[in-house]
Amino acid sequence: QVQLVEFGGGLVQPGGSLRLSCVASGSIASVSAMRWYRQVAGKERELVAVITSDGRTTYADSVKGRFTISRDSANNILWMQMNSLKPEDTAVYVCNADISVFRDDRVNDYWGQGTQVTVSS
Repeated sequence: QVQLVEFGGGLVQPGGSLRLSCVASGSIASVSAMRWYRQVAGKERELVAVITSDGRTTYADSVKGRFTISRDSANNILWMQMNSLKPEDTAVYVCNADISVFRDDRVNDYWGQGTQVTVSS
C-alpha cells in the first residue's frame, strides 16, 4: 500500500553536488523516521542519514558536513543535499521510512528502489 520512489541520482564530478529526493505515497497514516542508506556491491549497506518526524538529524561520520537530510512531513517527501561529493560516495542510495498505514497499528519498514549516484572525473 506504500511506495517510496527516489529521484535525483546521476553522474557528477568529484566536488560536485546532487540533491536526492524520495516521495512516499499510498495509504499512509503517519511517517516517523526517514532515512537514506547507500549500498555498494559487495559491501555492507550503510546508514547515511536519519531524520525524525520532528526534524532531528543524524549523519554517518563519512558524510558529516557535506550531506544534509531534510523532509516535508506534510507531503511525505524526503531530501538529501549532497555537496563536496567524493568518488567513495558512489553507491545506490536507497530511501527508507517507518510508516504506519490506515487500518494497521503497526509501524512498518518501507524501502525505495534506489537511485544510482556515481562520482567520477
